[in-house]
Amino acid sequence: MQIYSGLDSFYSVEDTAIAIGKFDGVHRGHRRIIEELFRKRADDMRTCIFTFDPSPETFLGIGDGRELTTAEEKRRIFQEIGIDLLVEFPFTEETASMPAETFVTEILVKKLHAQFICAGHDLSFGRDGKGNFALLQSLGKHYGFESKLIHKLQYEGQDISSTLIRSFITDGRMEEAAACLGEPYSIRDWVVHGRRLGSAIGVPTINQLPPEDKILPPYGVYFSQVLIDGKIYKAITNIGVKPTVQADGQPNVETFLYDFKGSLYGKHVEVSLLSYRRPERKMADLAELQKTIREDIDAGKAYHGIK
Repeated sequence: MQIYSGLDSFYSVEDTAIAIGKFDGVHRGHRRIIEELFRKRADDMRTCIFTFDPSPETFLGIGDGRELTTAEEKRRIFQEIGIDLLVEFPFTEETASMPAETFVTEILVKKLHAQFICAGHDLSFGRDGKGNFALLQSLGKHYGFESKLIHKLQYEGQDISSTLIRSFITDGRMEEAAACLGEPYSIRDWVVHGRRLGSAIGVPTINQLPPEDKILPPYGVYFSQVLIDGKIYKAITNIGVKPTVQADGQPNVETFLYDFKGSLYGKHVEVSLLSYRRPERKMADLAELQKTIREDIDAGKAYHGIK
């Protein structure tokens, strides 16, 4: 996959099928849009995801700046899916003020040779957000590209959206988030060195330090699974600041794998959160902490069907 950023850094000499959007979460609705891109490969078009960096919301200071999927996670997901081109278009004062028609003609048509453009009904681009699907349809007739509107999928009567998934995750409703995402909510990050307390009490764990812009569910214990080199391992994960043993307040994702032995330091792994067990709490002492961890592990074995 080729990744482009900067106004002058990308140019396609081949025809492209483009999907425009933020793609936060890369959820089922997003993947429905991406399916349309792959259909165009039969017409010798390269698949292209067009996003903005930073997102317009972040640039304008709307919201807290946190996302379901970080920029690095999106890159990995699009790479795994098989996208040909990823454009991380710089969202600046200059580009935010670009007229919507200019954005289509100068960027999508001239630079990327767009022959097919698809998006959801909430598409918005260009100065004052005046660019929409109706404009794409109108310009497509003149410049010779096809446009297609993809309607939202639904989950229990609600439109699947990044906003809906955020609400599920911040409430710890991981099963419902997974139903909308099409897969469990995950933290894809590097394994770093911890304090090795887990090893000291006979429960070795892997540690990840998620970036500040990554949305985390409520601090607590989760039944989980970990993807390592294409293989899935059953696990249990604690997300939080470890108030019993840690005082710096740094959020940490700490995972115990039931059937893995070996070192994972410096390795990139994917921890998927399957179900919420309990909130994080401060224990009276290490003895109570160790007892509670053992109870959590036993509950995880029951959840995963481990005897």
